[in-house]
Amino acid sequence: MFSFFKKKNSQTHKLCYEVDLHSHILPGIDDGSPNTEKSIGLIREMQNWGIRKIIATPHIAEETFENTPETIKNAWDLLKTALKSEGIEQEICYSAEYRIDDGFIRMFESNQLIPLPDNYLLVENSFIQAFWNLDELLFQLQLKEFKPILAHPERYAYYHNQKNIYTTMHNNGCAFQVNLLSFYGYYGKSVKEAAFWLAEQGYIDFLGTDLHNMNHVQAISNFLTTKDYTKLISKINIKNDMLK
Repeated sequence: MFSFFKKKNSQTHKLCYEVDLHSHILPGIDDGSPNTEKSIGLIREMQNWGIRKIIATPHIAEETFENTPETIKNAWDLLKTALKSEGIEQEICYSAEYRIDDGFIRMFESNQLIPLPDNYLLVENSFIQAFWNLDELLFQLQLKEFKPILAHPERYAYYHNQKNIYTTMHNNGCAFQVNLLSFYGYYGKSVKEAAFWLAEQGYIDFLGTDLHNMNHVQAISNFLTTKDYTKLISKINIKNDMLK
């Protein structure tokens, strides 16, 4: 029987890594998943991509997402219970995506930070402007044996015409985590161009889904079928799967 509807391609394309270090799947504590049902839906999609270990990184930012180690652990416990009740096995641990602001400095000084494996720490700038004392702060983190990772550096438009800042920051020991969504053009042309520039320079240390919702799932799934994805994985040497 003739049909106007195309048959969906059932093939699932895999990611080039098995450990995802940037996602917002913990329920109800930031702008990501609002509840355990949505969280489980996102996790199933990540499993389809071949993700073996998920490091959940909810936002911590002054006046917007004022999470604490306690609120994050509570959300993690809730999700683990929901996964168990559904019979879903998935390795999940948690850290955070820290907005670099005065609140972050207080957490740093009071030893309240939750690092990633191997003492990496995922931090982000404001999208309006970089923190006024960013270089010094990154240096101080390293003195305390943290390994800073700047989340989605390609998304900070104020760096696009000052790419020497990327070079200086990376040379000074700050790792870069770039979003898969950026390479797909999800955030716009200039962000995509910056992401591929970072790949060309060899500055990409980690990739991340930065997964918040099913729109992100669809965009990443689409990206995995493109020539841009094939081009990307030929240019990078990432460390995701070293995060044990």
